[in-house]
Amino acid sequence: MVKKMNKIALLLVLILYSISLYSLYANMHNLWLIAPPVYVLLVTSIFVLALALLGIQDRSNNFAKLRSWLSVILSSVLIVLLLLVSSFTAMFSGAKVLLTTTHSPDQHYTLKFYKTDAGAMGTFGIVGELQGPLWFRKVVYSERKVDQVHLEWSNNHTVVINGHQVNLLLEETWIPQ
Repeated sequence: MVKKMNKIALLLVLILYSISLYSLYANMHNLWLIAPPVYVLLVTSIFVLALALLGIQDRSNNFAKLRSWLSVILSSVLIVLLLLVSSFTAMFSGAKVLLTTTHSPDQHYTLKFYKTDAGAMGTFGIVGELQGPLWFRKVVYSERKVDQVHLEWSNNHTVVINGHQVNLLLEETWIPQ
């Protein structure tokens, strides 16, 4: 049983690292964010650390010892990184208030628009997120120094937002740099 915990802990910590790295990459390149929220990753990392600590009892060979310590170290580092990320976003992300939710005429797409305000650290604006299954989401619209959103669906997959056309079928976005 201890040997299985040792292997499972290493596998899970590697999966958590890959999910976390993809989440970072997706945020940087405005791709679909498929990773669960940070708090879910954090709780899972704590569970993996507990498994890794139980797996340390496996002293069957040198590789098992190395695997155990590698799991403990990697999961501990991941916990610290996730705590830093969650506290950083809590302090510097600003307020995000839901303005409206709209559905395409065929109910295939769901867009949620938020009013953002970074306070003294930035400006205010509008962010539109395309909602996917589960917690998946993608930013398709962002505009600074605007506090209202005017929507009009042209067809089942094209929406005009504050005069800017976004074709969701072609995965277009409108985000000025």
